[in-house]
Amino acid sequence: MLLCAHYILPITSSPFESGAILVRDNRICDFGSAEMLKLRYPDEEVLDYGNAALMPGLIDLNANLESAVMRGSVRDVPFVSWSSQMTKNSSKLEAADWNDSALFGGLEAIAAGITCLADITYAGASWKALNKLGLRGVVYRRVAAKDKRRIDYAMRNAENDIIRWRECADSDRVTAGIAPAPTYICHPLVYARVSELALAENLPVAMHLAGSHEEYNFVRYGSDALSLHQMEDRIGFVEVPPWMPAGCSPVRYALNWDAFEPSNVMAIHCIHVDEEDIKKLKEYDVSVAVCPRSAAQLGMGVTPMDELRRAGIRFGFGSAASTALSSADLIGEVRFATLLQRSINVGDFVEAEDMLAQATIGAAQALRMDSIIGSIEVGKRADIIAIDLSGAGQSSNLNPAQSIVNTCNGSDILMTMVDGKKLYEKNHWEVDVEVARIIARVIEIRNKLRM
Repeated sequence: MLLCAHYILPITSSPFESGAILVRDNRICDFGSAEMLKLRYPDEEVLDYGNAALMPGLIDLNANLESAVMRGSVRDVPFVSWSSQMTKNSSKLEAADWNDSALFGGLEAIAAGITCLADITYAGASWKALNKLGLRGVVYRRVAAKDKRRIDYAMRNAENDIIRWRECADSDRVTAGIAPAPTYICHPLVYARVSELALAENLPVAMHLAGSHEEYNFVRYGSDALSLHQMEDRIGFVEVPPWMPAGCSPVRYALNWDAFEPSNVMAIHCIHVDEEDIKKLKEYDVSVAVCPRSAAQLGMGVTPMDELRRAGIRFGFGSAASTALSSADLIGEVRFATLLQRSINVGDFVEAEDMLAQATIGAAQALRMDSIIGSIEVGKRADIIAIDLSGAGQSSNLNPAQSIVNTCNGSDILMTMVDGKKLYEKNHWEVDVEVARIIARVIEIRNKLRM
């Protein structure tokens, strides 16, 4: 089929007008002038999206699909209070609730133009959702063990789940990975064991790291709101050993336990980092998932994106929208990040096009998937979205990327395609689930959370 629109944004090359993209099977086979491609391929079905932009799908590096149903269930509070309340709410949910919540989160992502996502899970619901909905992504099996005696058991369970996932998944779209739990609820030996398994099985690794001031103080000083005597209610079933302050930053703490040894490691947040931390992240080629809106919402701080860019660290954006925010809007994430960086880095004006690139090819590089997705190039997978520009608050004639970043949001998505298959056409999902049933279930589960 030929996808046509007023603008084509390849991302890795200059945008152009009156363009078309040829999609056959699951790949991009050609792109260029709509007039020329129609002459070249006269028998192809033509889908014209009019005053819109066709571009590669957005990539969410921290989706939290399983918690989508809990959005709005926690009042406006800072990180530690929010985390505690989220844990209490989680205890009210059953396996079926997590599964339907993940499906709901996936439907939201598709409607927001997200074609690929990274997600950390314990129950495996997000793994099922990606496979069911036809999304692309990496799903990391979470491993948590504060007590050293529980590590072997936790690792065996994680490895068994990963084996099972690999056997029943579409490996062309969904990849299994592994993720140690955050530093404050994880025995440090877990990092070493996760690295051993990742190296042996060629698994990608993800971890929340240096996300909050409380985590930084806990690791370095053993103090603040995450100290163990205040965590007993939150992890009461775990036999918590005495905590010895590490006397270093969370990044160097993880490094000391071989967390960065695998070849494909992604750290989420990296807000409370210093110059030496950034050098180590670059040295070990660790990518970073930046979540600016959720971090601001929870009062966690600001990831130094400018320093990451100057250091040459691979990074992209994560919405974390299913928990702290009101929507899975990655375009809004890009806009917020752009304005934030301009505000705090006066004299180093970041371009909208560059930040949009971080949500596509940059995020693909962070996942080491840039050879197959992240840009409009011949041979790449047909993960493509159409964004409506007819309602934009400014003219898109000069620079459509600026119009997208400055004036659009997730509701402007006209079409979402993954692997050459349309999953969404304005207000209509073309997926193998009963959308009405999922929405009804979400209402039911949210009523349960209010009890």
